[in-house]
Amino acid sequence: MFEVFGLFFFFFIAIGLASFVLWIWALVDCITNEPSEGNDKIIWVLIILLLHGIGALIYFIARRPERIRRFGS
Repeated sequence: MFEVFGLFFFFFIAIGLASFVLWIWALVDCITNEPSEGNDKIIWVLIILLLHGIGALIYFIARRPERIRRFGS
């Protein structure tokens, strides 16, 4: 019983740590590479900050590929 609990505990700690790393990576990527056209950068930073891991996933799925195609960075 306790071995299963330990495994679940380790799993959730690993998921939380990965989510935190993704969140920091998305925030740094947005701040350093997002072009400052209008309010786009501010809105993306707020989305990433307020929605944490989900906001980071939304940023990487929706915005980053478009920016790479458009600006090449």
